[in-house]
Amino acid sequence: MSKPLPLLLWHGLGDRFDNEGLQSVGDLAEQAWPGTQVQIISLGTDGDEDRKATFFGNVSEQIDHVCAGLFSNTSLADPSTGKIRADALGFSQGGQFLRGLLERCDNLSIRSLITFGSQHNGINEFSKCGQWDFLCKGALGLVKGNAWGHWVQGNVVPAQYYRRADPETGLGTAEYLEASHFLADINNEKILKNKVYSNRLASLESFVMYVFNNDTTVIPKESGWFAEVNETSGEVTPLQERALYKEDWLGLKKLDKKGGLVFRSHPGGHMRLEEDRLLEAFKEFYGPERSGSAVSTSRIQKVLNALRQIVIST
Repeated sequence: MSKPLPLLLWHGLGDRFDNEGLQSVGDLAEQAWPGTQVQIISLGTDGDEDRKATFFGNVSEQIDHVCAGLFSNTSLADPSTGKIRADALGFSQGGQFLRGLLERCDNLSIRSLITFGSQHNGINEFSKCGQWDFLCKGALGLVKGNAWGHWVQGNVVPAQYYRRADPETGLGTAEYLEASHFLADINNEKILKNKVYSNRLASLESFVMYVFNNDTTVIPKESGWFAEVNETSGEVTPLQERALYKEDWLGLKKLDKKGGLVFRSHPGGHMRLEEDRLLEAFKEFYGPERSGSAVSTSRIQKVLNALRQIVIST
């Protein structure tokens, strides 16, 4: 059997690369596909620095740093082409950061991107911090009343995927589109669309998005499926009914048509992961390249997507 593709793992807000839980996720990937090289992305020389970088830093610069770091790792890049072919797993904000990495990092090809509890359509409210989490409180204290400020948008991580929409159109507000240099860019919401982004996202074999049924941390939780939630009425507009999809700003429609866009739910609250669910996802979407099974997997996903559309319409 061919060797499994490497796995890139980007953790969420307040986590750190040396967390035992993340190490166990890497072990689970190895269990699913022995020989899997797991690269847990870190933005610091130690766990404390890495955790701080989940709250403070410029996300675009962080993505550039990660991109350069991946290609300095000689075990990841193909020696004959200099390119990297990998799978990717994103937890919470790490999901949209991995998507940004795919869109912006030259010579990086991702086969399957799986995200759990991510904020692909941004957040319209900041979740509460723990009583003694002073890093979190410091970050959110800077955001209050100044979310669109130039310094905040360039230095406070959660602010860089904060999004407000017009309740009538569902499109991003003018202040959001003007101030946001990360989310509005990687979602191709601005007037000038970046075809590189849409082509790279459409090149995925599978983009699997998990939303936690009882998530109260990601507001709104449906952001994990690129859905739009009206802040006034609470009405949910699925991705397929949004201009983002209909006009295919990001290549998601093209990806969906070939059966590569997968919407899944997970029981429980934010990042309350069940090991068997993770293992199931790893076995289904990761491992060696499977040219022969790609067609059958695509057909299965098309059927599932058709069933999902029926459920939505009813």
